[in-house]
Amino acid sequence: MTTKLAMPLKQRKQGMLENVMRQFDNAANIINLNGNIRKILEVTNNEFVVHFPVRMDNGEVTIFTGYRVQHNNALGPYKGGLRYHPTVDIDAARALAMWMTWKTSLAGLPYGGAKGGIQLDPSKYSKAELERITRRFTYALGDNIGPELDIPAPDVNTNPQTMAWILDTYMSTKSPAERSTNMHVVTGKPIGAGGSEGRDRATGYGVFLTIKFWANSNNISLKGKKFIVQGFGNVGYWAAHFMEKEGALLTGVQDAFGTIYNENGISVENLLEYTKGNNGSIQNFKGSIGIENSDFFGLDCDICIPAALGNQITAENASKIRAYLIAEGANGPTDVEAEKILLEKGIDIIPDILCNSGGVIGSYFEWLQNRNGEIWQLEEVLTKLEKKMKESFTKVMEVSKEKKVDMRTAAFIIAIQRLEEAYVQRGIFP
Repeated sequence: MTTKLAMPLKQRKQGMLENVMRQFDNAANIINLNGNIRKILEVTNNEFVVHFPVRMDNGEVTIFTGYRVQHNNALGPYKGGLRYHPTVDIDAARALAMWMTWKTSLAGLPYGGAKGGIQLDPSKYSKAELERITRRFTYALGDNIGPELDIPAPDVNTNPQTMAWILDTYMSTKSPAERSTNMHVVTGKPIGAGGSEGRDRATGYGVFLTIKFWANSNNISLKGKKFIVQGFGNVGYWAAHFMEKEGALLTGVQDAFGTIYNENGISVENLLEYTKGNNGSIQNFKGSIGIENSDFFGLDCDICIPAALGNQITAENASKIRAYLIAEGANGPTDVEAEKILLEKGIDIIPDILCNSGGVIGSYFEWLQNRNGEIWQLEEVLTKLEKKMKESFTKVMEVSKEKKVDMRTAAFIIAIQRLEEAYVQRGIFP
């Protein structure tokens, strides 16, 4: 059986920028956004493409291409993840950077939006090679990142170890006196390297919280509800972990290797342990059956959590979806045409810029702790995270009802209006 995610690589790369622009235009038209401010928000501030050499374990030199796109910093320093994936290119980075701007604005954070990464398949490289690639990429970016300028974080196929390498490389370029004040150049670091308790689960916990808030607002109990998850990495696992603790039942999972299903439920913790000894793959998990990848979104369930890559729910498969709620753990998993179909079917969508914003909120908490020389306990971090996400969710629901629009449009309206207000008050230089 072929083991790949449903959307062809080429289409995934091309559609994301078009999607985010159409989402932006839709909301901007509804609020009659100031034309001059619209021109500013339609384009990115800075785009960096770096080609850099790295010596491989066999002694050969390979040239890699890295990207960093900084969309807007009207509300604060640029903030956004770095991903290592074959689909990384300048258009994907532009789209993801724009989504980060809306996400940080919606969450009320003092940040702008950025994104980037390296076009590679990390499974083809050793840990030592990935370290050299990461360090060389950091050096190539130079002073275009910084704790008060642009703060990277983990994303697809990057993790706390990646951030630790970036931190160490960046600090090694600074004078001894500056090094202690640069810990917050990246977030999502290991605890021992200045990371925050709870950052590892912040995105997945945020996905769960928005589902819980939605369920509460509709007088629905999550106990016994069936859910499926696309992507069983950091976000997918933690979202499933908290859903299971709430009494929901995981019945289907898809990852880059294949798709498994069990109508009676799949143990989240058992599946995690299994993947650790199975090269990260969910395939052939005991107590489940393997099914075709194309059948994943058509599985019988109440809640669907796409937590992998962009443009996975399309016009081709949207009509198959049987869930009544989609919670977007990934960035841009639902394309515009698919969304029309889903909304017409009465399916609610918790949009990515709200649903997965727990990650950037957790990053903000880490950044604050580093900046202020503080250490917060796990319970404090999760409590603050829940409060922040509840505020955002409540605002989105209020605007959704007031303007009679879907949740995504409401979220975009809130995010764009905050940026518009900043430009109106500050003016444009000169």
